[in-house]
Amino acid sequence: MAFTTYGNSAAASTSLKDRAVAFLETVRVELAKRRVYRQTLSELSALSERDLNDLGLNRSMLRSVAQEAAYGK
Repeated sequence: MAFTTYGNSAAASTSLKDRAVAFLETVRVELAKRRVYRQTLSELSALSERDLNDLGLNRSMLRSVAQEAAYGK
């Protein structure tokens, strides 16, 4: 026999406003991460080969380094 309860579940008590606020916060955080990625990639791309070698990097690594800086491993 199946039955459903209404009213006291966490999902049912979350208002549309709360969900919208949570969604907008998620978007804000993801945009901030993307901004870090783009800024890091831009700054690393502007370095000379010599500077990259001093850091132990080569050009093929720049995207993965920027991704790790923004999003973690």
